[in-house]
Amino acid sequence: MGAQEKLSEEVLVEEEVVKQNEIVLFNDDVNTFDHVINTLVKVCDHSPEQAEQCSLIVHYNGKCTVKTGEYSDLKPRCSKLLDAGLNAEII
Repeated sequence: MGAQEKLSEEVLVEEEVVKQNEIVLFNDDVNTFDHVINTLVKVCDHSPEQAEQCSLIVHYNGKCTVKTGEYSDLKPRCSKLLDAGLNAEII
């Protein structure tokens, strides 16, 4: 008889893919660091340190992703950022 063949079984696992969106915060010349930090803590559930880092990134780079997740979670958060006078959008 011929050489034994090894049969390998491929298992394909289909994962549920959930599209992740981002809230991007943009720099402005109106809001104070304290206001931005306090708003990120309240609206995006950031720690004070995380919010401070994001505010510095926005200040020096012009923008920063401040929250990632499903659109349905981000939409009300982005609305609250806008209501607080911050410049943000979901991408």
